[in-house]
Amino acid sequence: MENRWYVKYTTVLLGLILTVYVMIVAKSILLPILFAVLLSILFAPLASWLEKYRIPKILAALLAMIIGLSVLFGLGYFFYSQITAFVDDVDLIKSRAEELLAGLENILATWFNVEQFVEFEDIEGLFLEFVRENSGTLGRGVAGAVSFATTALLVPIFMFMFIIFRDFLKTFFLKLFGSKSDMHTAKVQTIMSNIQVVVQRYITGVIIVISILAVLNSIMLLVIGVKHAIFFGVFAAMLNVIPFIGPIFGSILPIVYSLLTMDSLIYPLIIMGGFYLIQILEGNLFTPVIVGNQVSMNALVALLLLFLGAQIWGLAGMILFIPLGAIMKVIFDEIESLQPYGYLIGRVPEEEKQKKGKLAQKISDFKEKVSNEGNEEEEGEE
Repeated sequence: MENRWYVKYTTVLLGLILTVYVMIVAKSILLPILFAVLLSILFAPLASWLEKYRIPKILAALLAMIIGLSVLFGLGYFFYSQITAFVDDVDLIKSRAEELLAGLENILATWFNVEQFVEFEDIEGLFLEFVRENSGTLGRGVAGAVSFATTALLVPIFMFMFIIFRDFLKTFFLKLFGSKSDMHTAKVQTIMSNIQVVVQRYITGVIIVISILAVLNSIMLLVIGVKHAIFFGVFAAMLNVIPFIGPIFGSILPIVYSLLTMDSLIYPLIIMGGFYLIQILEGNLFTPVIVGNQVSMNALVALLLLFLGAQIWGLAGMILFIPLGAIMKVIFDEIESLQPYGYLIGRVPEEEKQKKGKLAQKISDFKEKVSNEGNEEEEGEE
């Protein structure tokens, strides 16, 4: 009875439904914990390094947490100061939008005999009417934002506790999953070690790629002469953390802003081309070389995870589900009964070969050659 397909299907389906339901209901609890887990894995080596110099464990964890969060608070202050600067451009944007609408009306009247296409005052009236009709929804959105801010305050607390109790938690997982035999213990240790390596290298690689993109985006916009170029460049680079969709939305804002504030229509086209070239470099050089195969998932699974993350947890899910998928692949690859699922998540062999551009492949080969020579020298010294 237990081996029949519909029994297994029903069991798996119920398990998936219950898991998704719990993830939705417990969103306010799970999100800060997961973000804290990823950040604690990233900064745990820093705490361990500080402890080597006889710094107390609590103080080392506190210093690691402060260093990590200071970067996030710095970014938050940067965006806040840049957004407030947009207030000075409201009148310019409004007048430019009126000019564009007037030009559009002239074109429609001349070529299509369509008059009075739209009035800017009508747009303002529609916006105010929308605000009045949806005040309840907007109020719930503000309440949700306040709730998110409150939840975000829990991240440093959880992060601090995870760093302090990291050895205790490792021992717990060894006792829970590796108590059957020495082989199980070794396998659990391998899984935990691989998860730590994947998360650290992935997050570090993503941060480096974002930094490079922020510099390139900002330089490109500064050369073109776009106001608030650094803000647009950093914002577009940070959206790159969301695969596929992030780069598109990151480029839309400066394109629209240049359309509304600059004199010629050629500037938005140049900006579009600049972002396109930078994304080619990112996809064929920066990410393959720096991030590499730390998240070895094929494009289909990455898109599915992105879609599921957006449906379950929104923007936070789009950010979290990719590294969570990489962690699941590490677990699947080490457990024999789950290895087919690890293969399904992983990259297609042909895709693995074609993933990198020629320049990225040459750089990766050179890095691998240097690394192998370094390892051989170390072995010779031993």
